[in-house]
Amino acid sequence: MPMRADVFTLFPEMVDDYMGRSILGRAVAAGHLDIRSHDLRMATDDVHRTVDDSPFGGGAGMVLMPEPVFAAVEAVSPPRPLILLGPGGRKFDQGVVAELVALDGFSLLCGRYEGVDERIRTDLCDDEVSIGDFVLAGGELAALVVIEAVARLHPGVLGNQESTLDESFGFGLLEHPQYTRPAEFRGLHVPEVLRSGDHGRIARWRRASSLARTLDRRPDLIERRGGLTDEDQALLDEFGPGT
Repeated sequence: MPMRADVFTLFPEMVDDYMGRSILGRAVAAGHLDIRSHDLRMATDDVHRTVDDSPFGGGAGMVLMPEPVFAAVEAVSPPRPLILLGPGGRKFDQGVVAELVALDGFSLLCGRYEGVDERIRTDLCDDEVSIGDFVLAGGELAALVVIEAVARLHPGVLGNQESTLDESFGFGLLEHPQYTRPAEFRGLHVPEVLRSGDHGRIARWRRASSLARTLDRRPDLIERRGGLTDEDQALLDEFGPGT
């Protein structure tokens, strides 16, 4: 069954273009993904197809109006939940990815300008997520981030689904270093363990490297896991600091 995701945006061509390329494009063509973009102007009836207005109380910028946004969503009756993409939402991480991939479908609403009328947030949308503590001009890039992160875990999208098993954040750790040929490049060598053919030792090295990299770059992830276990420490001791 294809994963369906509907995107409500002022720039549907941005979504359509990206979704037609590379891995996602092949997954759409093969029927694994069903991505539908909808123009928020679809239900406007004035000559200018107006979707925004100045905020009550004054202030800079424009705000997306409730009438055209409610009308666009109601005209489509998209899969729920409908998720607003905005800086005030809960942090989008691999845990949220797991929530969404377990659903039959979901929808995304791209903010624009100074944001959306609060009634859109409270009475139309079911959730709000943010891809980081920064502000974009609109939610289109965030929508593509969400779709790609979720789609990669949907069966059939990747040629080899096992490639997702050891990725960063999948087990609360950053991914181990990766190497390919040549074994020596400008005096830089691939670690001997990866060329040893000892798959058990390679697996231990990769785990130790993931732990070391996470301790160095994202110690908060180690803390979230409750710290290092005795087994973790033994692996770090086996291969040395920084592995």
